[in-house]
Amino acid sequence: MEDTNLQIMNLIINAGDAKSSAMEAIYAAKKKDFVLAENKIKEANVKINKAHNSQTDLLTEEANGNHTELSLLMVHAQDHLMTALTFLDLAKEVIDVYKTIDVALVEGS
Repeated sequence: MEDTNLQIMNLIINAGDAKSSAMEAIYAAKKKDFVLAENKIKEANVKINKAHNSQTDLLTEEANGNHTELSLLMVHAQDHLMTALTFLDLAKEVIDVYKTIDVALVEGS
């Protein structure tokens, strides 16, 4: 159970870090710092992969017959992961919009 809780906490931490990096990427793009924005997206991808790996470990244990009791902490972890995945996708689109606006303003000058 202790190992399971560790995996769950890793999922929560890494998903939360991914979401934070994605938000920082949006802030950077808003300031027209597209290099920083892309670096923050890369950071977010690394963190989301770590979170996804924790989820995969938990799913593998379940598939192997080692059932985990469903807890509020597990639900919370899954919520964090799904929110972070959605937020990361949205952040990429917002950054593209900021880039498009920046190009249009430069070309319009």
